[in-house]
Amino acid sequence: MHAGQLDVTIELVEGLIREQFPEWSALAVRAVPSHGTVNALFRIGDELVARLPIMPGDQAATRKELEDEADAARRLRAMSPYPTPEPIAIGEPGEGYQLPWAVYSWLDGTIAYDADVAGSTAFAEDLARFVLALRAAPTEGRVFTGPWRGGLLTSQDESVADGLERNRGIIDVDALARLWAELRTTPRTEPDVWAHRDLMPGNLLVAEGRLAGVIDVGTLTVADPAIDLQAAWNLLDARARSTFRAALGSDDDEWRRGMGWAFAQAVNCLWYYVETNPVMSRTAHHTLTALLTAA
Repeated sequence: MHAGQLDVTIELVEGLIREQFPEWSALAVRAVPSHGTVNALFRIGDELVARLPIMPGDQAATRKELEDEADAARRLRAMSPYPTPEPIAIGEPGEGYQLPWAVYSWLDGTIAYDADVAGSTAFAEDLARFVLALRAAPTEGRVFTGPWRGGLLTSQDESVADGLERNRGIIDVDALARLWAELRTTPRTEPDVWAHRDLMPGNLLVAEGRLAGVIDVGTLTVADPAIDLQAAWNLLDARARSTFRAALGSDDDEWRRGMGWAFAQAVNCLWYYVETNPVMSRTAHHTLTALLTAA
């Protein structure tokens, strides 16, 4: 998916486990097909999953990122009314792989990409319950600080402009540019709240038509409450979207900012993954089309 990404194989992971976690060496290692863009995933037995970063990086910086992700995972587990992964261990660099890596508990479920929940009002209510639980957790005075999504929509102007230009010929970028101009300055008065910040269909687990878990939890932080509305546009249809909004109690400004955050993510996923991760690219196209239709 990315230039220069690392090649991670079952044999490599088996070797790392033998060297560092011999207590798991008898467990079968299986690659996990994933539409994720940051880690290669491998199940260890039935209860564990190894997450190995696929982009080269500094060892110390990568370890810090993994430690921060584990802290976020522990915090989310204390907040969430639904299962979320538990951090188990951080592995060291080893033969054939020169970065730290992580092991988490495995959660069963079908990712929402592959489950028929887009029109489910029950699933939309479950998702709202998850978002509201995070919002209710005390922030203890924390505020958003960082370059990624979560502060002001206008911080995304440069990235959005680049994405619009790169998407010419793929989607109606002139209509999208007009929509972004309307969304980017939507007012906000609410304080920061805890937010997952990446509620993509691949991070939502489904069992028997209901939300069964939320994964890929390292992006948890305090942010604009509207950022966790993105599933309204990348997954839910109009009816379920209305249920989601009603359950959250979103006013017009929050809803429009949610549109803006969904837009800012999708506009660069569309062109970037068009060949290397078609599911991500198609989801981005669906998101942007839904936003244009709703607007």
